[in-house]
Amino acid sequence: MNLPKHVLSNPWQALRGLTQARIALGRSGVSVPTSAQLDFQLAHARARDAVHMALDAGALAAGLSGDGHACLAVHSACPDRATYLQRPDLGRVLDAPSRAALAAAAPASCDLVLVIGDGLSALAIEQNAQPFLAVLLARLQQEQWRMGPIVIASQARVAIGDEIGELLNARAVAVLIGERPGLSSPDSMGIYMSWAPRVGLSDADRNCISNVRPAGLGYDEAAYRLHYLLTQARQRGMSGVLLKDDTVADAGALTAGKANFLLR
Repeated sequence: MNLPKHVLSNPWQALRGLTQARIALGRSGVSVPTSAQLDFQLAHARARDAVHMALDAGALAAGLSGDGHACLAVHSACPDRATYLQRPDLGRVLDAPSRAALAAAAPASCDLVLVIGDGLSALAIEQNAQPFLAVLLARLQQEQWRMGPIVIASQARVAIGDEIGELLNARAVAVLIGERPGLSSPDSMGIYMSWAPRVGLSDADRNCISNVRPAGLGYDEAAYRLHYLLTQARQRGMSGVLLKDDTVADAGALTAGKANFLLR
Protein backbone atom coordinates (compact mmCIF):
# COMPACT_ATOMS: atom_id res chain seq x y z
CA MET A 1 0.00 0.00 0.00
CA ASN A 2 1.40 3.41 -0.97
CA LEU A 3 1.47 5.90 1.91
CA PRO A 4 1.23 9.68 1.51
CA LYS A 5 4.61 11.41 1.34
CA HIS A 6 4.20 13.01 4.79
CA VAL A 7 3.63 9.61 6.46
CA LEU A 8 6.74 7.71 7.55
CA SER A 9 6.45 4.01 6.72
CA ASN A 10 7.11 1.09 9.05
CA PRO A 11 9.45 -1.84 8.23
CA TRP A 12 6.56 -4.20 9.00
CA GLN A 13 4.45 -2.71 6.21
CA ALA A 14 4.55 -5.92 4.14
CA LEU A 15 2.96 -7.88 7.00
CA ARG A 16 -0.25 -5.86 6.96
CA GLY A 17 -1.65 -8.03 4.21
CA LEU A 18 -1.49 -11.07 6.51
CA THR A 19 -3.49 -9.76 9.47
CA GLN A 20 -6.32 -7.47 10.50
CA ALA A 21 -4.30 -6.36 13.52
CA ARG A 22 -3.35 -2.70 13.63
CA ILE A 23 0.35 -2.97 12.87
CA ALA A 24 2.71 -0.94 10.69
CA LEU A 25 0.38 2.04 10.53
CA GLY A 26 3.22 4.47 9.91
CA ARG A 27 3.31 7.86 11.60
CA SER A 28 2.90 11.49 10.84
CA GLY A 29 5.02 13.50 13.23
CA VAL A 30 4.40 11.98 16.66
CA SER A 31 0.90 10.74 15.78
CA VAL A 32 -0.68 8.01 13.73
CA PRO A 33 -1.85 9.06 10.25
CA THR A 34 -5.31 10.58 9.96
CA SER A 35 -6.58 7.62 7.91
CA ALA A 36 -5.52 5.16 10.64
CA GLN A 37 -7.20 7.28 13.32
CA LEU A 38 -10.43 7.43 11.31
CA ASP A 39 -10.34 3.66 10.74
CA PHE A 40 -9.94 3.15 14.49
CA GLN A 41 -12.89 5.41 15.29
CA LEU A 42 -15.06 3.59 12.73
CA ALA A 43 -14.12 0.19 14.17
CA HIS A 44 -14.86 1.42 17.69
CA ALA A 45 -18.27 2.72 16.60
CA ARG A 46 -19.10 -0.61 14.95
CA ALA A 47 -18.12 -2.48 18.12
CA ARG A 48 -20.34 -0.24 20.25
CA ASP A 49 -23.24 -0.64 17.82
CA ALA A 50 -22.84 -4.43 17.94
CA VAL A 51 -23.07 -4.42 21.75
CA HIS A 52 -26.24 -2.33 21.81
CA MET A 53 -27.95 -3.83 18.76
CA ALA A 54 -31.13 -5.79 19.55
CA LEU A 55 -31.54 -9.31 18.21
CA ASP A 56 -34.55 -9.76 15.93
CA ALA A 57 -35.59 -13.06 17.51
CA GLY A 58 -38.77 -13.20 15.44
CA ALA A 59 -36.94 -13.01 12.14
CA LEU A 60 -34.40 -15.59 13.29
CA ALA A 61 -37.16 -17.96 14.42
CA ALA A 62 -38.97 -17.49 11.11
CA GLY A 63 -35.81 -18.33 9.19
CA LEU A 64 -35.14 -21.44 11.22
CA SER A 65 -38.77 -22.53 11.03
CA GLY A 66 -38.59 -22.11 7.28
CA ASP A 67 -35.69 -24.56 7.32
CA GLY A 68 -37.92 -27.04 9.16
CA HIS A 69 -36.66 -26.57 12.72
CA ALA A 70 -38.87 -26.29 15.80
CA CYS A 71 -38.01 -23.14 17.76
CA LEU A 72 -38.77 -21.71 21.18
CA ALA A 73 -38.11 -18.11 22.23
CA VAL A 74 -37.09 -17.34 25.80
CA HIS A 75 -35.76 -14.37 27.74
CA SER A 76 -33.28 -13.99 30.54
CA ALA A 77 -34.08 -12.25 33.81
CA CYS A 78 -32.72 -8.99 32.32
CA PRO A 79 -35.69 -6.78 31.40
CA ASP A 80 -33.68 -4.59 29.00
CA ARG A 81 -30.25 -4.09 27.43
CA ALA A 82 -29.05 -1.59 30.01
CA THR A 83 -29.71 -4.09 32.80
CA TYR A 84 -28.05 -6.83 30.76
CA LEU A 85 -24.81 -4.85 30.47
CA GLN A 86 -24.77 -3.96 34.16
CA ARG A 87 -25.99 -7.28 35.63
CA PRO A 88 -24.27 -10.28 34.00
CA ASP A 89 -25.73 -12.51 36.71
CA LEU A 90 -29.29 -11.87 35.51
CA GLY A 91 -28.30 -12.77 31.96
CA ARG A 92 -27.34 -16.25 33.14
CA VAL A 93 -30.82 -17.21 34.34
CA LEU A 94 -34.24 -17.38 32.70
CA ASP A 95 -37.17 -15.23 33.68
CA ALA A 96 -40.15 -17.01 35.25
CA PRO A 97 -42.38 -17.15 32.11
CA SER A 98 -39.55 -18.66 30.04
CA ARG A 99 -38.81 -21.24 32.70
CA ALA A 100 -42.46 -22.27 32.78
CA ALA A 101 -42.71 -22.43 28.99
CA LEU A 102 -39.66 -24.69 28.71
CA ALA A 103 -40.88 -26.97 31.48
CA ALA A 104 -44.20 -27.35 29.66
CA ALA A 105 -42.54 -28.08 26.31
CA ALA A 106 -39.81 -30.39 27.61
CA PRO A 107 -39.44 -33.78 25.91
CA ALA A 108 -38.90 -36.85 28.08
CA SER A 109 -35.25 -36.72 27.02
CA CYS A 110 -33.07 -35.65 24.10
CA ASP A 111 -29.41 -35.88 23.16
CA LEU A 112 -28.79 -32.26 22.25
CA VAL A 113 -30.36 -28.84 22.63
CA LEU A 114 -29.03 -25.94 20.57
CA VAL A 115 -29.36 -22.51 22.15
CA ILE A 116 -28.89 -19.28 20.20
CA GLY A 117 -28.19 -16.29 22.43
CA ASP A 118 -27.64 -12.66 21.45
CA GLY A 119 -24.80 -12.21 23.94
CA LEU A 120 -22.67 -9.12 23.38
CA SER A 121 -23.15 -9.06 19.61
CA ALA A 122 -26.55 -9.70 18.07
CA LEU A 123 -24.88 -8.85 14.76
CA ALA A 124 -22.74 -11.99 15.06
CA ILE A 125 -25.84 -14.14 15.56
CA GLU A 126 -27.81 -12.57 12.72
CA GLN A 127 -24.93 -13.11 10.31
CA ASN A 128 -23.57 -16.49 11.41
CA ALA A 129 -26.05 -18.60 13.39
CA GLN A 130 -28.29 -19.86 10.59
CA PRO A 131 -25.58 -20.69 8.01
CA PHE A 132 -23.49 -22.40 10.70
CA LEU A 133 -26.44 -24.51 11.86
CA ALA A 134 -27.09 -25.63 8.28
CA VAL A 135 -23.58 -27.13 8.18
CA LEU A 136 -23.71 -28.59 11.69
CA LEU A 137 -27.13 -30.19 11.37
CA ALA A 138 -26.16 -31.78 8.06
CA ARG A 139 -23.43 -33.59 10.02
CA LEU A 140 -25.67 -34.56 12.91
CA GLN A 141 -28.40 -35.90 10.63
CA GLN A 142 -26.01 -38.63 9.49
CA GLU A 143 -26.03 -40.04 13.02
CA GLN A 144 -28.55 -40.91 15.72
CA TRP A 145 -28.93 -37.58 17.54
CA ARG A 146 -32.29 -36.93 19.21
CA MET A 147 -32.64 -33.18 18.90
CA GLY A 148 -34.63 -30.93 21.19
CA PRO A 149 -36.10 -27.65 19.94
CA ILE A 150 -33.76 -24.82 18.98
CA VAL A 151 -34.05 -22.21 21.73
CA ILE A 152 -33.54 -18.52 20.95
CA ALA A 153 -32.58 -16.63 24.11
CA SER A 154 -32.64 -12.85 24.35
CA GLN A 155 -30.40 -10.84 26.72
CA ALA A 156 -28.49 -14.06 27.28
CA ARG A 157 -25.14 -14.99 28.79
CA VAL A 158 -23.43 -18.33 28.20
CA ALA A 159 -24.58 -20.04 31.41
CA ILE A 160 -28.26 -19.64 30.51
CA GLY A 161 -27.76 -22.67 28.27
CA ASP A 162 -27.20 -24.92 31.30
CA GLU A 163 -30.60 -24.03 32.75
CA ILE A 164 -32.26 -24.47 29.35
CA GLY A 165 -30.60 -27.84 28.82
CA GLU A 166 -31.62 -29.03 32.28
CA LEU A 167 -35.25 -27.98 31.82
CA LEU A 168 -35.40 -29.74 28.42
CA ASN A 169 -33.84 -32.95 29.79
CA ALA A 170 -30.91 -32.73 27.38
CA ARG A 171 -27.78 -34.82 27.62
CA ALA A 172 -25.77 -31.99 26.03
CA VAL A 173 -26.27 -28.33 25.19
CA ALA A 174 -24.43 -26.12 22.71
CA VAL A 175 -24.82 -22.37 23.04
CA LEU A 176 -24.22 -20.16 20.00
CA ILE A 177 -23.67 -16.64 21.27
CA GLY A 178 -22.35 -13.28 20.12
CA GLU A 179 -18.87 -12.65 21.49
CA ARG A 180 -17.60 -9.38 22.90
CA PRO A 181 -16.77 -7.29 19.80
CA GLY A 182 -13.16 -6.56 18.99
CA LEU A 183 -11.99 -3.58 16.99
CA SER A 184 -11.70 -5.77 13.89
CA SER A 185 -14.40 -8.35 14.68
CA PRO A 186 -17.81 -7.01 15.73
CA ASP A 187 -19.44 -10.11 14.18
CA SER A 188 -17.66 -12.96 15.99
CA MET A 189 -19.77 -15.88 17.26
CA GLY A 190 -18.72 -18.23 20.03
CA ILE A 191 -19.94 -21.77 20.75
CA TYR A 192 -20.01 -23.30 24.24
CA MET A 193 -20.75 -26.99 24.73
CA SER A 194 -21.64 -28.63 28.07
CA TRP A 195 -22.31 -32.28 28.83
CA ALA A 196 -25.06 -33.02 31.40
CA PRO A 197 -26.13 -29.34 31.56
CA ARG A 198 -27.46 -28.14 34.89
CA VAL A 199 -27.55 -24.94 36.86
CA GLY A 200 -24.27 -24.30 38.65
CA LEU A 201 -21.77 -25.47 36.03
CA SER A 202 -18.65 -23.34 35.63
CA ASP A 203 -16.51 -22.40 32.65
CA ALA A 204 -14.30 -25.39 33.46
CA ASP A 205 -17.25 -27.65 32.51
CA ARG A 206 -17.61 -26.18 29.00
CA ASN A 207 -15.70 -26.50 25.75
CA CYS A 208 -15.39 -23.30 23.74
CA ILE A 209 -15.03 -22.69 20.00
CA SER A 210 -14.52 -19.00 19.27
CA ASN A 211 -14.34 -16.51 16.40
CA VAL A 212 -16.81 -18.34 14.16
CA ARG A 213 -17.39 -16.13 11.10
CA PRO A 214 -16.29 -16.08 7.46
CA ALA A 215 -13.25 -13.92 8.28
CA GLY A 216 -12.30 -16.12 11.24
CA LEU A 217 -13.01 -19.80 11.86
CA GLY A 218 -15.14 -20.95 8.91
CA TYR A 219 -18.46 -22.75 9.31
CA ASP A 220 -17.15 -26.08 8.01
CA GLU A 221 -14.25 -26.22 10.46
CA ALA A 222 -16.34 -24.95 13.38
CA ALA A 223 -19.03 -27.56 12.68
CA TYR A 224 -16.34 -30.24 12.41
CA ARG A 225 -14.90 -29.27 15.80
CA LEU A 226 -18.29 -29.10 17.53
CA HIS A 227 -19.37 -32.43 16.04
CA TYR A 228 -16.12 -33.98 17.28
CA LEU A 229 -16.61 -32.59 20.80
CA LEU A 230 -20.23 -33.70 20.93
CA THR A 231 -19.33 -37.19 19.78
CA GLN A 232 -16.53 -37.49 22.32
CA ALA A 233 -18.71 -36.07 25.09
CA ARG A 234 -21.41 -38.64 24.35
CA GLN A 235 -18.90 -41.48 24.35
CA ARG A 236 -17.06 -40.39 27.49
CA GLY A 237 -19.79 -38.61 29.44
CA MET A 238 -17.74 -35.47 30.05
CA SER A 239 -16.92 -32.01 28.75
CA GLY A 240 -14.80 -29.00 29.66
CA VAL A 241 -11.26 -29.42 30.93
CA LEU A 242 -11.76 -33.19 31.05
CA LEU A 243 -12.39 -33.34 27.30
CA LYS A 244 -9.51 -32.41 25.00
CA ASP A 245 -10.12 -31.02 21.53
CA ASP A 246 -7.91 -33.21 19.33
CA THR A 247 -9.28 -31.92 16.05
CA VAL A 248 -6.05 -30.07 15.20
CA ALA A 249 -4.26 -33.40 15.00
CA ASP A 250 -7.22 -35.33 13.59
CA ALA A 251 -8.68 -32.93 10.99
CA GLY A 252 -7.31 -34.79 7.99
CA ALA A 253 -8.77 -33.71 4.67
CA LEU A 254 -10.70 -30.83 6.19
CA THR A 255 -7.51 -28.91 6.95
CA ALA A 256 -5.28 -30.28 4.21
CA GLY A 257 -3.10 -27.47 2.91
CA LYS A 258 -4.34 -25.07 5.60
CA ALA A 259 -1.94 -25.83 8.44
CA ASN A 260 -0.83 -22.93 10.60
CA PHE A 261 2.66 -21.94 9.40
CA LEU A 262 3.66 -21.38 13.04
CA LEU A 263 3.18 -25.12 13.73
CA ARG A 264 5.23 -26.41 10.81
